[in-house]
Amino acid sequence: MKKRYLIAGLGNPGKEYAYTRHNAGFMLADRLANHWGWSWRTEKKFFAEIAEGSVAGKSVMLCKPRTFMNNSGDAVGALSSFQRIEPADVLVVVDDADLPLGTLRMRPEGSPGGHHGLESVEAHLGSRAYPRIRLGVARPDQGVRDIANHVLGRFSAEELVIWEKVLARSVEQAETWLNDGLARAMNLYNGSVG
Repeated sequence: MKKRYLIAGLGNPGKEYAYTRHNAGFMLADRLANHWGWSWRTEKKFFAEIAEGSVAGKSVMLCKPRTFMNNSGDAVGALSSFQRIEPADVLVVVDDADLPLGTLRMRPEGSPGGHHGLESVEAHLGSRAYPRIRLGVARPDQGVRDIANHVLGRFSAEELVIWEKVLARSVEQAETWLNDGLARAMNLYNGSVG
């Protein structure tokens, strides 16, 4: 069986959440599908929207869980298990309020860092050893603990200029991960787009 790769962009389904900071993963998944010319379809048994095809001769699936963020692992776990995709070949994309806007941080593994979507993925994969890209959305104020309104809000016009650069760079990082591996993808693209 041909080795497969899964790129899961996390977010919340529904129009009211579209284009919010918390849906950074969905936005990158959409950008990748558009970049590769793939179409989305709903797969109820995997609780997700799926797009798939070939990238540089590799079999790749994109996933946007239709669960809410805190249950993202339901989709990622079901899909990776059914397709026999190892955690090291599952790239998860999330927003990160602890990183400045315009910052990308890819890592081979790590703790969820309080991100409930990553907690759910870890629980379902049974491992922290899966790569992830954290896309910085910043905090409204470093002293603020409850950031729900911020991450569920939309980018300002000024922020969108930076965010477009983030998405473009993230597409390149994801492709580099597939083509040249994690180390090169981290070395070339981690950091600020500014």
